Amino acid sequence: MLSFATIANLATIILCAAVLIQSVRMMRSLKVVQPSALAEMVAALDNSTREAQAVLADLRRTLADCSGTARVLTEGKAISDELTVMIGIANASADRMADTAEAARRRQTDERQTDERGDPYGTGRGSGHDGDNWS
Repeated sequence: MLSFATIANLATIILCAAVLIQSVRMMRSLKVVQPSALAEMVAALDNSTREAQAVLADLRRTLADCSGTARVLTEGKAISDELTVMIGIANASADRMADTAEAARRRQTDERQTDERGDPYGTGRGSGHDGDNWS
């Protein structure tokens, strides 16, 4: 059985042979190209490289701007979640206050009605029993 090192060495040999074959093919292709055309080709490659670098710099700037925007959006989402919780608490408090105000209004109305009936003590109890709320 072959060890890992032997298999790695065989793979490296195969890859090196492939590189040598491609190098020979490239050298044959370059011999076909005229020397003046080679200079033009190198100049065009240099120009393309410069343009690609400029585009990459623009992409980096854009990415930096977008990451700042993403950070702001993430912070905004956190603040939005906090505000949602606060609104829920405020709504619950407002509901409790409205219920309390309604109960106070009902109590006030009951007291007025009791006063109009002539209850001198304002206890709201009718006559005829001893304070146990049977009615």
